[in-house]
Amino acid sequence: QVQLVESGGGLVQAGGSLRLSCAASGRAFTNYAMGWFRQAPGKEREFVADTTSSGGTIYYADSIKGRFTISRDNAKNTVYLQMNSLKPEDTAVYYCAADRYYSSSGSRQYRYWGQGTQVTVSS
Repeated sequence: QVQLVESGGGLVQAGGSLRLSCAASGRAFTNYAMGWFRQAPGKEREFVADTTSSGGTIYYADSIKGRFTISRDNAKNTVYLQMNSLKPEDTAVYYCAADRYYSSSGSRQYRYWGQGTQVTVSS
């Protein structure tokens, strides 16, 4: 079992920056790929970014590429999401996830989820 706790969300003006953190406890953090997802009001949850257990391979959604950076510190059992040049459409609850696998249809899935942290970007 893995417990995930996100922090760092808040209210920011368009063009501003935030850094989200996700602290993991429980089973070996370094074994897991880690990811960030988000869900805006009235929309489905969407993939933002993820990284392999070593941090050597990273994927980003096209909508945030060049503005967001995912990183991890395995010594601190923490994964980060640095968000720059924020836009109002980035407003959402951001979720941290651990232990990636792929469904039979090839879609990206995660076994463990945090409670989420709200990010609100004002125009």
